Amino acid sequence: MVAFIGDGTFMTNASAMTALQTLNMTNKALETTQARISTGYSVSSASDNAAYWSIATTMRSDNKSLSAVQDALGLGAAKADIAQTALESSIDVVSEIKAKLVAAREPGVDRGKIQGEIGELQNQLVSIASAASFSGENWVSVDSSAAGFNATKSIVASFTGGATVAIGTIDIDVTDTKLFDATGVAADKGIIDKQRTVGSFTGSIATLDISTLTNSTADLTELEEMITAVNTGVTEMTDAASALGSVNKRIDMQKDFVTNLMDAIDRGVGQLVDADMTKESSRLKALQTQQQLGIQSLSIANSSSQNVLSLFR
Repeated sequence: MVAFIGDGTFMTNASAMTALQTLNMTNKALETTQARISTGYSVSSASDNAAYWSIATTMRSDNKSLSAVQDALGLGAAKADIAQTALESSIDVVSEIKAKLVAAREPGVDRGKIQGEIGELQNQLVSIASAASFSGENWVSVDSSAAGFNATKSIVASFTGGATVAIGTIDIDVTDTKLFDATGVAADKGIIDKQRTVGSFTGSIATLDISTLTNSTADLTELEEMITAVNTGVTEMTDAASALGSVNKRIDMQKDFVTNLMDAIDRGVGQLVDADMTKESSRLKALQTQQQLGIQSLSIANSSSQNVLSLFR
């Protein structure tokens, strides 16, 4: 900043230069504060604070992965819940079949009509298992002979970032929960369609037939053996439903944990990069006042040279 002197030379105006430097510093601080208020961040780019920005960026990336884990858990919970519902419904139906068999043990009953009722219940079991599908997966009606079949169903449950990324899963073995298996291998069949041998009876819950049984001792014994086989099936389905219930409980707990973890990460990132809006608002008001005073100071410093120049007029 210079002032004109009457003899044609120029001399530096130190006061004006000082006022200008102060005003520039105020304007820069004001720009920074306005940026923090408009974005809500005290660290919005690497140039603000490289270390904090790097940490925040990494943790935000991990949080996006955890969000995907949360979605996967929700999808897995739906599949497990549908399978559990199918098992519980099937238990009710098989229990009804057992009751019909017990009723058929009474001499003189029309076992052909009872078999008609049992046949409808058997069809209902097939319907329940076939309908227990979600997102293209069915855990109770499978075909283990199909290409690419995997009896272990994995649900993405956790994510760990860092130098080595780790994906945690919750695994369910449908070998223990399947009701039907379309495979031709007898040993791989499901709880409902696998062959059971109890005494002289050999058959499955899905195909047993009492319509031809008489009141002979051998037939009544076979009927009791059918009841035993069906009762064993109920026990197996109860165990399978209990296992899926435990899986559902674990999934729910993991969902809660992932949600809480994401919230904790958000809070941690916020402590590093979020702006204190109350503090920044107060600072903005102070800087605006300083800016006005700086403009006035610069104006006064510049006018002083004009006052000296007037002495030479």
